[in-house]
Amino acid sequence: MAKRVGIDKWLFGSTLLLVVLGVVMVFSASAVMAGERFGSPYHFLLRQVSWALAGLAAMAVIMRIDYRRWKHPAVVFSLLGVTTLLLVAVYFVDRSHNTHRWIRLGSFMSFQPSELAKPALIVFLAYFLADRVKSIDDWRHTLLPAVIPSVLFTGLIAMQPDLGTAMVCLAVTAVILYVAGTRLRYFAYSLVPIVPAVLYLIVFVPWRWQRILAFFFPDRDPHGVNWQLAQSLIAVGTGGVTGLGLMEGKQKLFYLPEPHTDFVFANIGEELGLLGASFVVMLFFAFAWRGFRAALRARDNFGRFLACGITATIVLQAFFNISVVLGMLPTKGIPLPLISYGGSSLFVTLASVGILLNITQQTE
Repeated sequence: MAKRVGIDKWLFGSTLLLVVLGVVMVFSASAVMAGERFGSPYHFLLRQVSWALAGLAAMAVIMRIDYRRWKHPAVVFSLLGVTTLLLVAVYFVDRSHNTHRWIRLGSFMSFQPSELAKPALIVFLAYFLADRVKSIDDWRHTLLPAVIPSVLFTGLIAMQPDLGTAMVCLAVTAVILYVAGTRLRYFAYSLVPIVPAVLYLIVFVPWRWQRILAFFFPDRDPHGVNWQLAQSLIAVGTGGVTGLGLMEGKQKLFYLPEPHTDFVFANIGEELGLLGASFVVMLFFAFAWRGFRAALRARDNFGRFLACGITATIVLQAFFNISVVLGMLPTKGIPLPLISYGGSSLFVTLASVGILLNITQQTE
């Protein structure tokens, strides 16, 4: 019989610690650069704190809403529709950093629609597959309709261009389909169109191809395409076991590009050392453990798929980000969840964690 218990304190605690650590490290990594560019060392800090407070407030509200309320056609398809409109609308606003990723909300903030695509897909897949587990092998009436939104979102996001987030959307779709019982042969079939498409987007896009070459030949062009990775590895290596101390990092002083965003983990390694970096990894392990535990104990398929999708999205992004910083994967524009600077990513992630925390309160 289902019972209502308190929220998962390990999940809540690891989330809160990651957010607090993220705010501190964003300030440490960006203070000098912000002072140089904007005349105030607190420029990025104030924005990150604002989004963190808004995200924590959203998490506190959502964790009190029964997760089954999300299992309603009006909610699911409204979320899909709004996300699709935003992903299309982003192409009609001015480019930023040579991409169509952000919708500006005045001069103070911006929003990245691709961040909303991940929870929208999770909610849709959980809703659509919850009552179709027994017919999961019906490719025409179950599998094909299930993957259409994922294919649509992936295509729109890849054209921004943002291949990293597009691949995360595909990955979380695969995770939920696997948990729902999809046979492995269907995943093999899906590789037939996916692999050529990804290869095309890599080989025929010069800057992506340069990143691949940089990954396989790390000593090639250290002052050009390999500059960011080289500076990241220098930062991590310089930190040693205990680090140089908070605010004492050197690579953030205009050596490592954008150290407060995708490469904030390099700054953590430099200033907090192996101990601090390992602590961050342990927090993500704790999050993964409690998130998947919630999925196993969920009272229904809808809750199980929601918990799996949310947990997998956050953990996969953390894995990819840390692997890139350490030179284990080619460079991709994927932030470190709950830590990297980025308002829409932080807000949407915390709101999603609110759903996950509500699931932990209702177990079997």
